[in-house]
Amino acid sequence: MTFRIAGLSLASILVLVIASTPRAQSAAPDPAFFQSQVFPVFEAAKCSGCHSASGVASGTHLYFPEKDATPAQIRAFGLSLSGLVDRADPSRSLLLTKPTNIVRHTGGVRIKPGSPEEQLVARWAASLASASDATLSAAMKALREDEGEAAPKQLVRRLTHAQYDNTVRDLLNDYSRPAQRFPREDYVDGFKNQLTAQDMPPLLVETYSTAAERLALNAFRVGDINGLIPCKPASAGDAKCRDAFVRKFGQRAFRRPLREDEVKRYAAVFSEQARAARRFNDGARVVVEAMLQSPNFLFHVEAGPDGKSTDFDIASRLSYLLWNTMPDDALFASAEKGDLRSADGRERAAKRMLENAPRARQALDEFFEEWLRFDRVINAVKARHRFPEFEPELAAAMAEETRSLLHHLVWNDRNFMEALTADYSFLTSELAALYDVPAPDGQFEMVKFPAGSKRAGLLGQGTFLASTAGPTDTSPTARGIFVRERLLCQHVPPPPPGVITTLPDPLVDQAPKGRRQLMNEHVENPACASCHRLMDPIGFGFEHFDAVGKWREKEMIPVPRPAGAGGGGGGRGGPPPVPVEIDAQGEIAGLPNSAFSGAQQLGAILAESPVCQECIVRQMFRYSYGRLETAADEGTIDDLYARFKGSGFRFKTLLIALAQSPEFLRQWNTSRRSTDAQ
Repeated sequence: MTFRIAGLSLASILVLVIASTPRAQSAAPDPAFFQSQVFPVFEAAKCSGCHSASGVASGTHLYFPEKDATPAQIRAFGLSLSGLVDRADPSRSLLLTKPTNIVRHTGGVRIKPGSPEEQLVARWAASLASASDATLSAAMKALREDEGEAAPKQLVRRLTHAQYDNTVRDLLNDYSRPAQRFPREDYVDGFKNQLTAQDMPPLLVETYSTAAERLALNAFRVGDINGLIPCKPASAGDAKCRDAFVRKFGQRAFRRPLREDEVKRYAAVFSEQARAARRFNDGARVVVEAMLQSPNFLFHVEAGPDGKSTDFDIASRLSYLLWNTMPDDALFASAEKGDLRSADGRERAAKRMLENAPRARQALDEFFEEWLRFDRVINAVKARHRFPEFEPELAAAMAEETRSLLHHLVWNDRNFMEALTADYSFLTSELAALYDVPAPDGQFEMVKFPAGSKRAGLLGQGTFLASTAGPTDTSPTARGIFVRERLLCQHVPPPPPGVITTLPDPLVDQAPKGRRQLMNEHVENPACASCHRLMDPIGFGFEHFDAVGKWREKEMIPVPRPAGAGGGGGGRGGPPPVPVEIDAQGEIAGLPNSAFSGAQQLGAILAESPVCQECIVRQMFRYSYGRLETAADEGTIDDLYARFKGSGFRFKTLLIALAQSPEFLRQWNTSRRSTDAQ
């Protein structure tokens, strides 16, 4: 039974009693009590699922400790909750009223009012309310000193398949793209370059070996056609020319000067083969093959054993960030002179590299393609009888349309948030027909949408609309997940085991129901509601766009043929489909003033939202560093966001800011979810 006096729960009364006690007012909060008694309450309530940098409540900037957090980190988090406490009236603290849903909480009731769990949180709120700022600051300082600084670990990152192909292209002038035959890369945390997925399975090791042998053979198939040997050998065993080759090629292959022991080792391999074959080029070929299988080629170093990068590590990281390939001679020269140690030096190098349009565009394209999942539209399959216009060429054109818009914004130094609000796009005649707008004269030319058009930016393009739909029907859930995860950086947990995801027949009892009506069970069933109310209402706002992105005024429900009539339901010769009115009102739970209908309105809301703006920074951070951000990275992300916003959201400014960041000089292994590549 829950006792209430004058509208207050027992826990609220407890808060008032504790807060009014002289002892409570003079005592400092006990972080050990929070760790042992209060934090388990929040864990049981699964608050961390939403309150994290990648949770649906990321906009609150209240991030719970990670699962492997130390006791000191948990205790420090408990003290940091003082910002959610009303010192004048602890019973009205957000720390209490939000999880109990007394004040509207997007996550609903997580802690039952009047429960023992609420009483524990109330005790902690009262304790925090009674402490002075100086007391809290001293307690936080003591915890930081107890925790100490985490020792940095050496981090190495394996070349992605795209980086491998680009690197052998620039190293050997080989355009065969061997990595296209490597085992497929998986998307982890939104990208294909994350440390947690960069293991070395036996099949990948085998393909590296095969590729190295083939690349080395091609490099010397017609002599030294690519000029890899920097001298003219006097004989097959010319030691001086041999060492010059090993040093020069080795520096380019390993992206750093070779150590003397490495020079001797590869020189010995060279001499043995050259002596046996009596040809200088055969010795060079074996060295190339060996170096292409070395970890020094296949991985690039993020930080040395002392946590600090060498000049050549910085050059390599800068090159793979901005070009997605190895450094050029100018960047090597900058590393040799030590120019990259300063923020100004890295800024000069970054600006030069961004002026190299082909390389810079190709590198940034890789980020855009992974961030917005171009693969999903390119590989999409649609029912031929419903969408005969959806051919592979149209799917490829959709991806190119999105790429063209992003190119326009980045390389013309425009406000990048216009990607969500642009009242124009870059179309082919086929896309123009699908969108019902005037066709351009050429391919992928800019077309301004006519007045009254329902399209705007990325959310009005086929890349988004077709890739987040099934073969025949739309998927409000998939569209909602895309907005949450890709544009708001909020992770949506997977459905619990055993959940039935099939929807009922749209013609139950001969009363046709639209997609929205059929999906109401998601928000009415408690087992589904906690997640689906975060996704489906977003997707409902796009219901006027069908499964290939074409605008529709009504949803057409196919009518199955009578039993024994033959043929497919709703196919040629069957009963005509039944029109159903569309309710395209949507909202983003947890984002203030986010009610919308259609791509134009949501695009405008997101473009002005700091959560979305910062998410773009976070996505670039994750891609650049190959890992999810942690609490220790929030300061860096704040600085990057300030630079990005201050520039009027110029994307090149964000890239340069990444290169100038102090974190670019070293990477601390602050995330225990990240693993060192061995």
